[in-house]
Amino acid sequence: MSKQRAKLVIGNWKMHGRLAGNAVLLEAVAQGAGELADTVHVGVCVPSPYLAQAQALLEGSRVVWGVQDVSAFTSGAYTGEVAAPMAVDFGASLAIVGHSERRAYHRESSELVAVKTQRVLEAGLTPIVCVGETLEEREAGTTEQVVGAQLDEVLVKLSVEEAARIVVAYEPVWAIGTGKSATSQQAQDVHAFLRARLAAKDAALARVPLLYGGSVKPENAEELFRQPDIDGGLIGGASLKDQDFLAICKAAGAVSVTQ
Repeated sequence: MSKQRAKLVIGNWKMHGRLAGNAVLLEAVAQGAGELADTVHVGVCVPSPYLAQAQALLEGSRVVWGVQDVSAFTSGAYTGEVAAPMAVDFGASLAIVGHSERRAYHRESSELVAVKTQRVLEAGLTPIVCVGETLEEREAGTTEQVVGAQLDEVLVKLSVEEAARIVVAYEPVWAIGTGKSATSQQAQDVHAFLRARLAAKDAALARVPLLYGGSVKPENAEELFRQPDIDGGLIGGASLKDQDFLAICKAAGAVSVTQ
């Protein structure tokens, strides 16, 4: 008999949002999350200026909140940076690190992502560590080599106890914001590889949640979430529309109670 397992669905707003629209969206998501199965956990990662608003509107609901990046430093003369402990001051519990857009547009290396992961853990937050390959890398057949190296760079800097507190998100770069999604089998294959890679460090790490991110929509969410190694999703564009985001959360609930 297969065991019931929880699903995790996290929205990544990226650089979107204004106060009035945020309020409508957050209130709708908070209300809708209250109707979900207990086996679904929901979060949103908002632009840092809106952390206080997220805290005000989500506190007491089933939705947790967080940031989309943190500094590699805890404090100091680093103009424009946001330190992980600052996010904690606003009730945050999540922090995305190593998103492909940070790696591409801000030239973030896997080593820097690993340092940021350490800062997130030190602050008591849960890091969502993103890994993924470009279209060129997939076509060259190096997907596992690329994502394995990205994950290894983080794991080598963490103790087993620290690594057990992370979440890993696989986001094929070619499927982010393009409308193209990896097939459920393509996604499952990489998730299975990542789970094996985690277990190779320690058997306990086989339980680390693995999320899929890359044009997840209400139409494909359930099929993706039914895969044995996909524990939920990191949702971009669809997280900006409350009906779409909640439909994805409901898809996660439908799967989690039948597995």
